[in-house]
Amino acid sequence: MKKVYDSAADALDGLLFDGMTIAAGGFGLCGIPELLIQAINEAGTKDLTVASNNCGVDGFGLGILLESKQIKKMMSSYVGENKEFMRQYLGGELELEFNPQGTLAERMRAGGAGIAGFYTKTGYGTQIGEGKEVKEFDGEHYILERGIFADLAIVKAWKADTTGNAIFRKTARNFNPPAAMCGKTCIMEVEEIVEPGELDPDHIHLPGIYVHRLIQGEHEKRIEQRTTRPAA
Repeated sequence: MKKVYDSAADALDGLLFDGMTIAAGGFGLCGIPELLIQAINEAGTKDLTVASNNCGVDGFGLGILLESKQIKKMMSSYVGENKEFMRQYLGGELELEFNPQGTLAERMRAGGAGIAGFYTKTGYGTQIGEGKEVKEFDGEHYILERGIFADLAIVKAWKADTTGNAIFRKTARNFNPPAAMCGKTCIMEVEEIVEPGELDPDHIHLPGIYVHRLIQGEHEKRIEQRTTRPAA
């Protein structure tokens, strides 16, 4: 089965529809699928629900989908670097489902493992737990969290072979593996594609069985928060 596509637009062909749910890898601007995000922006797909740790920054990453009003709802754990995110949320233009970071990662992983839901102590007794089922185990209270089953997963890796076996670069691994797992279809963009057998099997972070389509491209190494001091 062909997995390698010539461009992000080609890889997304036939998969996008209004109102879909997308799981996106990345943490801040580290390991984000920027080429696929740009292609979704150009496709004009709207009313999106996006599950991602955060929503990029103003003018880059998922932030461009916010600015174009293509996102209807975010399922996130951190929103602090995006002024447009804050403006839309406080203005009632954007739905937001807050998740603790570990809970969000586990919701994605659970979806990928076919687990409909799980119980966690995180969030019990807070606004996060309001309206959720509570059970007691061994004298402790747990809330029910649902697994995330996305229509599409978009992720970014460092290297992959043509079958989709992937290696992530250091902290760019972050949310990418669980996001990839929970999508009915997963598209992965990478910096380098190699032939099967060129990657050490013991170093594979994501098996190719989770990856349906691949693209290779140039990526911008943007710094999210640049802090400098005056020259001496």
